[in-house]
Amino acid sequence: MRLGSVNFEKKGKIALITLDEPSKLNALSAGIRQGVLESLAKIEADDEIRVGVITGSGDKAFCAGADISGFNFEPEFVRKFIRNVLPFLQAPEKCTKPLIAAVNGLALGGGFELAISCDFVISSDRAKFGVPEIQLGLLPGFAIVRLHEIVGRPKAKEMSILGEPISAEEACRLGIALRVVPHDKLMEEAMAFAEKIASKPRMAVSLAKSAYNRGLGGDEMLYAQDAFPFLFLTDDTQEGVTAFREKRKPKFKD
Repeated sequence: MRLGSVNFEKKGKIALITLDEPSKLNALSAGIRQGVLESLAKIEADDEIRVGVITGSGDKAFCAGADISGFNFEPEFVRKFIRNVLPFLQAPEKCTKPLIAAVNGLALGGGFELAISCDFVISSDRAKFGVPEIQLGLLPGFAIVRLHEIVGRPKAKEMSILGEPISAEEACRLGIALRVVPHDKLMEEAMAFAEKIASKPRMAVSLAKSAYNRGLGGDEMLYAQDAFPFLFLTDDTQEGVTAFREKRKPKFKD
């Protein structure tokens, strides 16, 4: 079933959500955001579905981040963009059923954030993880309030300030990925893990997710929604985005 730019398949007790814009490295276009949200709604509404698995189409990318092809810097556009994207990235946390990110390639920026919003990350050995927004004069809007809880404050600061990607193995060592598997075994391993979860008592699994996720999405998320748009209004951000589109190195002026 096609939902926006996402393929949705029901496989017994498991729902498979595949981001499907490989020519754009499955960047978070409006179509992909729509498809993921509609898929999560279907998972919630179907009592037969116990677990969801999210992956990307193609061999290059799980999701390479935000789609900035049509981005502009008008304050109202920026504010609306942030208020749409941050709740979208938080949606997997709010889903009452467990979600597994099967990361098949690049997981950068918003794609990285989508992965860590899921309950578990199973990674291909080819995957790369990172928050490269600093290269655009920006910071990650969702990871800025989540990443330090996973990897610790110093590492979260390093990843956000340097913007350099890390390997699947390092992501596993840091606790971002639950495990790393050979690329050609990724979906087999992710689906097997999903089957194990689906075999457990539904109410107990739901309560486990609810208990461990309690307190998420409070004042820190509201702060990010209100504060983050101001970064988009700086000259350095406009230069960073323009340089990215023109495939050149940015010349930041501070």
